[in-house]
Amino acid sequence: MKKYYKMVENKIFEIQNRDQFITFALETFRFQAQHCEVYRSYITLLGTNPKEVTSLSKIPFLPIELFKTHTVYCGAQPPQHLFLSSATTGLTPSFHHIALLELYQESFLRCFTHFFGSPEQYTILALLPSYLERPNSSLVYMVNHLMKRSGAKENRFYLNNHKELYHQLSTLNHQGKQRTLLFGLSFALLQFLEEYTLQFPDLDVVETGGMKGRAIEISRTQLHQQLREGFGTTHIHSEYGMAELLSQGYAKNGNLFTPPPWMAVLIRDFHDPFRYVPHKQKGGINIIDLANRYSCSFIETQDMGVSHTEQTFEILGRIPFSDLRGCNLLLE
Repeated sequence: MKKYYKMVENKIFEIQNRDQFITFALETFRFQAQHCEVYRSYITLLGTNPKEVTSLSKIPFLPIELFKTHTVYCGAQPPQHLFLSSATTGLTPSFHHIALLELYQESFLRCFTHFFGSPEQYTILALLPSYLERPNSSLVYMVNHLMKRSGAKENRFYLNNHKELYHQLSTLNHQGKQRTLLFGLSFALLQFLEEYTLQFPDLDVVETGGMKGRAIEISRTQLHQQLREGFGTTHIHSEYGMAELLSQGYAKNGNLFTPPPWMAVLIRDFHDPFRYVPHKQKGGINIIDLANRYSCSFIETQDMGVSHTEQTFEILGRIPFSDLRGCNLLLE
């Protein structure tokens, strides 16, 4: 398994252009169509012959809801780990069985490095209260691993201890030894700024979504403006990820997300999930995450968005009437 993993990893993380991505995506589709029982059954019900799928637009995308009710897995051995989604109270979480934690670690580390540089350049703090309060969070796992790679003694998670976070940010701002990066849930960051404000020009803030069903309607543009004013920095970023994926897209200093080279977003028609709309037209978000080698790489999400180019996309909130989830509840 380890030898095979290394071979697959080299293919995934060495993708450099669109042609390479398409080639490996089609190979991944054929692999999962054969070995992922849930995906194979779904494809069969659709009447799709895998041998006839020769382009990305012909690949069926698995509805993300099936992660709540079925085991989406095709590893040759029992999974090493299980991640659970952040379900809003009373709703069923999704389950993502992970064949190799090394593959997840490699993916998020390369994602982070691709967008921000080496973790060793940062002191990393995290304000992720609702995620810390439950087990099996892929987000907490990721941030914890990045903290270990950073090695800074000041790295720390914060629950609701806003006063301690404020003092730590103030101290780091005064010392100015290295850049500081703060991961935070949207609602938690706003709650912090109701009590404290700073002028910290060298601070990077990465909001990870997560209004968690709160009765607040705020656009990402408004959120970022409040974060810029409250933290006194222009470096406000967003992360787009979920428990069902092993990779993340990031929006640096704006609303446009960019995926890493082994991830892609297609925008489907609201009324016909097997038809795709052109750039700058609103639709449902389909994601290809090639790091999901041993579950399913082709996910039909319940998020709404628009692509601007093949490499950039925007999140516009949840598709109306879809089940609420604990992430991406920001409304445009």
